[in-house]
Amino acid sequence: MSATVTVNHPLCSRLYVKQAETAEARGLADQRQRMLGGLTGSVLEIGAGNGMNFRHYPATVTAVQACEPDPYLRRFAVEAADEAPVPVSVGDAPAEELPLEDASFDAAVASLVLCSVKDLDRAVAELHRVVKPGGELRFNEHVRSDRRFRGAVQRIADATVWTTLSGGCHLGRQTGDALEAGGFKIEQVERFGFRVGGVDPPKTHLLGVARRM
Repeated sequence: MSATVTVNHPLCSRLYVKQAETAEARGLADQRQRMLGGLTGSVLEIGAGNGMNFRHYPATVTAVQACEPDPYLRRFAVEAADEAPVPVSVGDAPAEELPLEDASFDAAVASLVLCSVKDLDRAVAELHRVVKPGGELRFNEHVRSDRRFRGAVQRIADATVWTTLSGGCHLGRQTGDALEAGGFKIEQVERFGFRVGGVDPPKTHLLGVARRM
């Protein structure tokens, strides 16, 4: 498959790597552990970033196919794959164009990526296509705040400068709704606030499990 969606955010990807360990220490490592706990079989991870999830995959996972289209982040993901407790392969496909067969994975993982894909509905459709019927989608994504004022500010930020400054990240996406509209049934979900600090704005996160219908 020839990808038409390109991803290359040199400044943002470098900032992401720089603040990664700070985010882990402030609670993101625990979120990753809870998100991935109990996974089994073959797993697809989209937007793997610098591979911070890899160390948290349980031994019940037989293999992980990770995709990271940003070349700078992918270099770190490849290094992280070498240290992972389960077999991990790293490719460069964007979430909207996965060069993978239909129903070829037992489960998928979307972790802090659906906020920044160029086409959310298309990415969800691709996840639905490659996960087996009845398979799981594990996710940890930030979404629009349910507080009226903060949600309005997020929508304004997305419509003006935020996505440009943040490498395509959207603060106000309704990702949970998009998953269910795309054929996943959310079975478990935690909703909580989280921020790394500094210039990172506070965000509402959804962490949970969805079933591919």
